[in-house]
Amino acid sequence: MYKLLRSFLFRFGPEKVHSFSMKALQIACRSGVGEKLLAAAFTPKVEPVKFFGLSFPNRVGLAAGFDKDAAYLRELQALGFGFVEIGTVTPRAQAGNDQPRLIRLPRDKALINRMGFNNHGVQAAAEKLKAWQKSKHNNRGMIIGGNIGKNKITPNDDAWQDYVICFEALHPFVNYFVVNVSSPNTPGLRELQEKDSLRKIFTALQQHHLQQQNPKPILLKIAPDLSTAQVDDVISLALEINLDGLVVSNTTLSREKLSAPSARIAERFGAGGLSGLPVKEKNTMLVNYISKQTNGKIPIMASGGIFTAEDAAEKLAAGAALLQVYTGFIYEGPALVKKLVQHKNA
Repeated sequence: MYKLLRSFLFRFGPEKVHSFSMKALQIACRSGVGEKLLAAAFTPKVEPVKFFGLSFPNRVGLAAGFDKDAAYLRELQALGFGFVEIGTVTPRAQAGNDQPRLIRLPRDKALINRMGFNNHGVQAAAEKLKAWQKSKHNNRGMIIGGNIGKNKITPNDDAWQDYVICFEALHPFVNYFVVNVSSPNTPGLRELQEKDSLRKIFTALQQHHLQQQNPKPILLKIAPDLSTAQVDDVISLALEINLDGLVVSNTTLSREKLSAPSARIAERFGAGGLSGLPVKEKNTMLVNYISKQTNGKIPIMASGGIFTAEDAAEKLAAGAALLQVYTGFIYEGPALVKKLVQHKNA
């Protein structure tokens, strides 16, 4: 059924389809009956899992970038997600990069995006989250993560201030944080993955963290394109500062796993981060490497190329504790969470 719907939707631009689909879900959820029917169809019946001191209804979450402004939490909860990571949120609203900035590569079950942290700003997100926190629909224990970044115009030397602003604004309303320094679509952002830059950001965040009565886990999202030496630096720093976890990983700049037809489309489209099936192997290898190097001491959220129950089992076997989907959700549809969670190895 979804494949038929997808073939129709894929005739239109990705951003228009995203907006249309989520508005349709909002309409469906306006009545309690519609919401209950969706939840009954798509919510897996499994025992919660605990990580970072949090109880997740299930292991499968929606990666950052899909619900940037916390606009669709009710609808995503009805689709069975155990957690949703909002953002990436920046201190000030920004429009992001010029369109077109998102393209599908259906032959390879992939996407390329260069969105550029388009969002309405951290205060707007905080207001949405505050309303959600008080809502009667917030009743199934779905965990909310806050993915935070810097504004494009903020110099890297001052980036730590942007992360602190977002951290303080969202702290009352999210369950955990993810520091995003790994998007390829903000100029210079990936330079912040160097050890000294990361230490500066996390030192500032931890100082503010200690002032909070209710501390929240802080994770780091890394790129799949780091060299082994850079990954080792991340691991060293994570152990040094007792980082709560890693999100592995963001999109890749590599095009080496694309089929020839998709590679030609990608070349015409230009710059952007690639996600989906072509990054699955690279992502699994990175999860496995970090897990082995740390003896499993650092919890890992695996994000990259998860489309099937077998993909999910592969990530867990590699050392992941939790799973995030985005491109797989676009291609496989709303039944994906249930399919992944109810696999015997998940």
